[in-house]
Formats: sequence, structure tokens, C-alpha cells
Amino acid sequence: MTDTTAFDWRSFLLRWSGEWADSLPDDETRGEDDETARRARWLGFAPASEERIAAMEERLGRRMPPSYREFLKVSDGWRHAGGFVWLLAGTEDAHWHNNESELADLFEEYLDEDAGPEERREAGIWRRGLQLDVESDVTHVLMDPEDVDENGEWAVYTWASWRAEPPERHADFLEFMRGMYREFHGLRAHGSDEEPVFVNDTTEQLDSLVREARLEALRGGWEQAGKALDEAREYGRPRAAGLGDQIRRLLGQTYMVYFEDLVTDPRYAPDLLPPLVAEHAAHSYRDDSTLTFHLRGAGDDVVSLAHTTLDQVRNGTYRYTAAGPFGEAVERARELARWGDTDGAWRTLRNAVPVWEPLGPDHLAPLGWVADPVLGPLLTPERGRELLSTPRGGQAGEAPSPTAGLDPGGLAWLAEPDPGNNRTSYRFVLVEGVEPEELPGRLADGDGTVLNEPMTFWEARDRSLRDRTEFSSYDDRALMAVGRAGTGWSFAFDGDPAPFHRQRFVSPAGAASAGTRAVVVWSGLRTWRGEPFFHLSVARDGTEEYAFTYADGEVRSSGEIPRALDPSRFFGDVEDGAGAERSLLEAVAGEFRGCLPRHALVDGRLHTFVTRSWTRPPGDGETYAVIRMHGGAPRPAGGERSGDDEPTEAVGCHGRERAAGPEG
Repeated sequence: MTDTTAFDWRSFLLRWSGEWADSLPDDETRGEDDETARRARWLGFAPASEERIAAMEERLGRRMPPSYREFLKVSDGWRHAGGFVWLLAGTEDAHWHNNESELADLFEEYLDEDAGPEERREAGIWRRGLQLDVESDVTHVLMDPEDVDENGEWAVYTWASWRAEPPERHADFLEFMRGMYREFHGLRAHGSDEEPVFVNDTTEQLDSLVREARLEALRGGWEQAGKALDEAREYGRPRAAGLGDQIRRLLGQTYMVYFEDLVTDPRYAPDLLPPLVAEHAAHSYRDDSTLTFHLRGAGDDVVSLAHTTLDQVRNGTYRYTAAGPFGEAVERARELARWGDTDGAWRTLRNAVPVWEPLGPDHLAPLGWVADPVLGPLLTPERGRELLSTPRGGQAGEAPSPTAGLDPGGLAWLAEPDPGNNRTSYRFVLVEGVEPEELPGRLADGDGTVLNEPMTFWEARDRSLRDRTEFSSYDDRALMAVGRAGTGWSFAFDGDPAPFHRQRFVSPAGAASAGTRAVVVWSGLRTWRGEPFFHLSVARDGTEEYAFTYADGEVRSSGEIPRALDPSRFFGDVEDGAGAERSLLEAVAGEFRGCLPRHALVDGRLHTFVTRSWTRPPGDGETYAVIRMHGGAPRPAGGERSGDDEPTEAVGCHGRERAAGPEG
């Protein structure tokens, strides 16, 4: 904590005043007071004597906090505190606010019984605060006599209605004035072309700090570099925000990360535009004019690239590329990630970071990959720190320890409740000795089924539902994500299956096992729809070897089941469904040495396809329903439906005519 009584107020205020005077255009029309201040190179007033300060304290009935007293001893008030407080009170003008602005009523109106101490303190400041703003752009400055630290310092609150933000708290008067000094610098750093170039000892020191921070970041010292860049950003130094945003984005932060001053540079746009537009695309309510605002000042080529990239991100076709050996590693990582090996993909990417080539001196790390639909899910805050800690761009430094993998291995993780407890039922197929691309040929109808582009399961389900025109209460075509399930196995996984019907269920294990071996698991031991159930079937060369189904409180089995998978070991007492589920999954993983990639299935993007139905065709006398969706004729301008504008058709069906129902 700063010793506010030992602070050199005079040097600080003289430096501020001189920089302010030098920043003014010579031909600018100024008021008499400002012109006098410019010529004197002093924004303050004469010092307040101890007697004058004591008289003020007697008038107000309180001793002033130390930093404000020390300030008054150097200058009895201040002009141009930041950009929006034109005159700050000294001993004569400071007074109790006493809700003079009537803002207490406004703030108290929004308090409810759940309001916390901070909200109540903000509302009460308007009644008890000491007002320091004398002239301002509707900006209030109040010291709080009840928000006091161990040194007797009062917190300072500032608020302006046009900022649409809660009151900003400063720990004490010294911190408030430092903040206003930074605000002054930030405004001058982005001044108009008519103003003098804003260069002084402070800006040169800060720019030197930015240059060293850039090299420190490339050496892996991202924490130290980040602090230096944050300080320079608060002073509005060019490139500081854009450099710091590169660090923040790899730490998983996206709020107000715009890569300012760099994203519009054609050198850096190919790598910085993708994460910028990806965050924009993630918020569908944002108009594209918002993106245009962040690209102000960019050339036509950069703007065109931004909108092209935005289209690619929105339709899932953006593909990150990079030059040299790092770019080759990116392609290998993508191939691993798209089949579920996200830990292997991350290791491949991480190991290549030392040979990554920056696009220019202000490029701190590879960023475009975070917008890639396949590579982006690899990023976690821990991995971001690992990447940032890795020396790169030709700089030497100590390599960090590798982060732990995200996949636990095996299958038992499926028994763990997910956030929201949505995964209470799931099913999967393991096929030995085949590639994931081959699974549609084994599990889908016909030879024409191909894998969809990688997407999340929920994106794939949404797209699948949009494309469907017929829904049957009997049909059970599973939407399944595919990938590699450890050494020698591929998987197809459905995390949101239809309800299980034992009498209608047909295991796909036989069809999937042509020329090899296949395993089918369908678990609903924690399902909230109906009674708990579990199914396992194993087939080889098109023939089922053994299977069992636990449903309705009993086990039905066939074939010679290995002892490790004997259902009697798991279903003696199924009160603990999760415990039985975990034991079963551990046994299946141990028997077949298969696994499912948790991170890819939960947070990543995988290829998907729709299988043939997991139910047999309906038997004689079995009833079901089919709903067909028709694209109706366009409505007339008035909105009334025409006679043949029929959106749906419900068909009641029975018998064996076809699994999806007869033609209506």
C-alpha cells in the first residue's frame, strides 16, 4: 500500500501541468483561466495553509483524509482533473453533498431485499459524501467518510450518467488523482490531427516499457509483460491494448478484447481477425455494424477479409493455417482433434510453438487457431498459460512444465454427472480395426451416407432436426459423433438417445462387426425417463457372440458372457445406479481396452452421421404415428393462409407396411 503522506505531490502535479500545457494547440481559443494556467504551466492554485485546512475541517465537522490534506498543502484545488472534471474543490468549495443531486432517490429505488453492502453503500454515498466536483461534464466526485481504511483514507467515488456504469471506486484521493492523470493521458494519446503530437518523458518511458514487455512476452514472461502492458494501456499508449489483448485472449478472456491498433494492420489481420469475428459471431444479437466499429480506420482489404472470415466462422468452414513447421504441426493437430484425440492435438500444437513465426514485431503468439471449429476447443486457461509461457518468436527462455491432459481415459467418466445432469442416458458402438470414416457404411442405411463436418453435438442435432421432414414414434435413427476410441478402435456415440424399448430394440453390433468385432453399450441406469436399464452386446464377423439387457428389474442374457462382464456381478443391488454404471463401464473398458474422449465429446467438435433405426420394424397390430412436415406455399401479404398451405400431416399407422408408416 502506498504511503500517501510521503507522496511527492508537487513533482507529480508539476509534471501533469507541464504535459497539459504542451498538449494544447497554439492557435486554440481558451478561457482566461486556462490561458493563465498554460503560461504558468500550473493547473493548480496557491497552497492551502494549515490554518485554512483546519478551518475547512471545523466547517465540515470532520478531519480530512491524509492524502487530500497533503494535496491541499501543495494546491488548494485543481483544474482539469482528467477529461470531464474541469474544477476540483479546495478548502473553500468542498461541501457535504446531502443528496443535492437527488441521485440517492434514483439509486435507492433499485435496491431490493437482496441488495448487498456494496450496492447499499453506493446508494448512500449521495447523502453522506463530501462533494469535490465544482465544475464538470455532469461528472460527480464524492469522498465517502464511512468507507475508510486503516490509514484514515476515504474512498473516492466518481459517477457520470452518460457512462451508464455504477459509481467507480478509488481507494483514496491519491489513487483518484492518479486515475485522472491516466485519463488525461489516454484522451491526449488519441487526440485529433490538429493537436500537437503528445510526446513527453512519461510517454517515452511508457513506450519503452511496451517494447520491453513485447520481448518479455515472447520469452515466456507473460505475467510481467501483461502487467506492464496494462499500465501502458491505462495511459492510452498505442499498441499496448492490442498487445495485451493477445495475452488476455489466450487466457480465455473475450470481454472487450478487440486487438486495438493491431487488428486493422494488414500484417496482423490474418491472425487477429479470426478470434475477433468469432467472438462477434458467438453473439447472434450483435449487428455487423458493431464489427465495423472495431475495424474503423482499416483499409478495404482488411474489411473484406473480416467479412469473409465472419461468413466462414458462422458456417463452420473457417480453417486456420500458418506458415512453416508450425503450420505443418497445425495440420497434424487438426487431424488428431477431428477424431477426438484432443490431448494429442494439444501436445502437437504446443511442441511446435517454439518454431512459430510472428507476422511482425507486435505479434506475440498464434491466435487464429482459437477460431478454428476443430482446434478452438483445445484452448483452456491452463493451456493458454502454457502456450504463453513457452519461449517463441526467436526468443530464448525456460520452457514450462506440460499441463495435464483433459481426458481421463477409459469409459467410467460417463457415470459422472455432467453440469445440469443432462447425460443420464447414452449409447455407443465400438468397432475394432476400422477407421471412423468407415462407420456410416456399417451403421447407416445405404452406401451414400457420409460424415458431416465437425460440429458440437447440439449443433449437429439442431441441423439434423431442421433437415428432417418426417418424425415417427417408432423409428429410432441415432445421431452419432464418431472418432477413435483408443488403440485399434473407432467409436460412434449418442449422448441424447431416444427412450429405450426392450421389446423393439435391435442391437447394431451384428451389422457393425462384419469382418471384425463390435461392442454396443446403451446405459440408462440414471435415466429420468422410465425404469433404469443397461444393455451390452458383442458381435464378431456379423454374428452376435453374447449380450445381456437389464430392464424392468431383471436380466436377460444370451451367449457365453466373460466372467468380467457377468451381469450378476453388477445387478445384485441397483439402488446405487451410478455405482453399478461405473463398475460396468470399467469392466467394458478393461475387457476391450477401449475408451471415449471426454473433452471432444463434451466440449469439442466431431464428425457426425445418422444411423439406421435401432428398433425393429413394427409388428402386426402395433400402432405408431408419423408426422410429416411440408413446406407450405408462401403466405399472402395479409398473413392469411391459403387453402393448400398445410404445414404438417399427422398419420396414424399400424401393421407392417413400413417402419416409418405408410404413405398418407
